[in-house]
Amino acid sequence: MKQDIDIFLEYLSKEKGYSQNTLAAYRNDLNQLMAYIEAEKETGIIKSSNEFLKSYLLNLRERKYSLATSARKVASVKSFFKFMVNSGKLRENPTQNLISPQVSKHSPKFLSPSEYQRLLTEPAKLSTPEAKRDVAMLELLYATGLRISELVSLNVKDIDLKQNCVNSVHGNSKRKVPFDPHMSQLLRNFIENDRLDLLFDEKEEALFLNRRGQRLTRQGFWQIIKNYVSKTNLSTRVTPHTLRHSFAMHKLQAGSDLRSLQQLLGHAYISSTRIYKPKEG
Repeated sequence: MKQDIDIFLEYLSKEKGYSQNTLAAYRNDLNQLMAYIEAEKETGIIKSSNEFLKSYLLNLRERKYSLATSARKVASVKSFFKFMVNSGKLRENPTQNLISPQVSKHSPKFLSPSEYQRLLTEPAKLSTPEAKRDVAMLELLYATGLRISELVSLNVKDIDLKQNCVNSVHGNSKRKVPFDPHMSQLLRNFIENDRLDLLFDEKEEALFLNRRGQRLTRQGFWQIIKNYVSKTNLSTRVTPHTLRHSFAMHKLQAGSDLRSLQQLLGHAYISSTRIYKPKEG
């Protein structure tokens, strides 16, 4: 089965042009299935392919995976066996009647450009080092769609001002996220001036610092946004992820396709990106 998985992943890479993030996610899901099947075979209880797969789905539930994660893993398995049938290695698809976990999908909440400007106005009113840091963080989130975990994990060296991009790391995956010249100039000024007002230890590598000169945490930044939102009249509940949603929606509205947006957001699966596509009809 391992060889078949490798061939399938090569197909996804060469024929479908899937990203390394997506390929890694498929490999992880299919290797998990392979390990489960091999473990079940060792019990000596002979099962059909259908029984193995139904048992595997039950195992996912028992391991307390979320519905979204279970649905993703089942989708990987279905894609694999569909490929096996299409390539002539299997006569019948054992996943044909396998029911995927149903995940309720809600339309993502996002800010309009004017709403974002109202939020940005709050820290921009102030001249403190913390406020200048907050402007840089809000602008970077809105300009790149980074996850908050990626944002607070950034070091100064991760900002490439020559190529105008962020070198971001999420889990084991890495990607370059571009930004425009305005963002480049803002970051340059922040790094060369405003960040230094919060820096106590020259060995500190973190890009965004708290008032003690240490790396700002995701909880800390979430509270910062919450405080600014309370001073505006925004009706939308705003979190750091709202800015990621806003970035994605505005990219699509500007003409970006889903595959390009998937790469920018670092989604392993295109299905995660489809939530931003307006429903037809």
